[in-house]
Amino acid sequence: MIHIRSREEIEIMRKSALMVSATLTEVAKLLRPGITTLSIDRMAEQFIRDNGGIPSFKGYHGFPASLCISVNDIVVHGIPGAYELKDGDIISVDCGFYKNGYHGDSAYTFAIGNVQPEVLQLLKITKESVFKGVEQAKDNNRVGDIAYAIEHFTSRVNPYGVVRELVGHGVGRDLHEDPQVPNYGRRGEGKRLKDGMVLAIEPMINLGTKEVYTWDDGWTVSTKDKKASAHFEHTTAVRKGKGEPLSSFAPIEIAETANIELNSSYYTLPAAGVLA
Repeated sequence: MIHIRSREEIEIMRKSALMVSATLTEVAKLLRPGITTLSIDRMAEQFIRDNGGIPSFKGYHGFPASLCISVNDIVVHGIPGAYELKDGDIISVDCGFYKNGYHGDSAYTFAIGNVQPEVLQLLKITKESVFKGVEQAKDNNRVGDIAYAIEHFTSRVNPYGVVRELVGHGVGRDLHEDPQVPNYGRRGEGKRLKDGMVLAIEPMINLGTKEVYTWDDGWTVSTKDKKASAHFEHTTAVRKGKGEPLSSFAPIEIAETANIELNSSYYTLPAAGVLA
């Protein structure tokens, strides 16, 4: 069933979505070489609970953690553990926050130290592609318009692999609701969008092949060619003019920049002429 949310419901969802952004902002402050993904998860769970929320992911179909933390070639659903972040890693952090009957859902991919230029470009393009999708989340459009905008920008304008087995989705009282929102497709196809629908738009874009596989743990999904993958996500309200993000990257970006400056001593500056 596809739900049309009232103005009051959307404002409640906005609060949950912004608390996801706040949690990811706290994550951004922690990131540095040597920190374990499990310690990041524990901090995030405490922050969510201290703010009156429940981690949407913990226990969801048996998922054991509050965050999905996916490093380098892991696309999504990475399980936090003993892995220590290293200079040159990228780390996708996907978070859900549940309060007052509604979920917020958002994801952000961070660069740790001296990341290869082609991988930094992948992060840039994937982040931009979220907003290409959000622009198409407007009344009377179709799901295919969102999907086409993301696919065209990431695989036709840029030479990246768009993951097909994993999709965005509706979000509200349940973490995953109808409709499914693929990141590939044709304009004018799929479910019709109506003002008041709320969607999780989440491109998962690979540096190489679009092909992925799932680990024996039943959760972790990696690229088949072991090349990097990026993931960004916004909880988005369908509106008449264009989609409206209910989550925000702005505070995450501020904390990310401050953390890079604070921890610059961990990293070796690239040689002159390496970066364009």
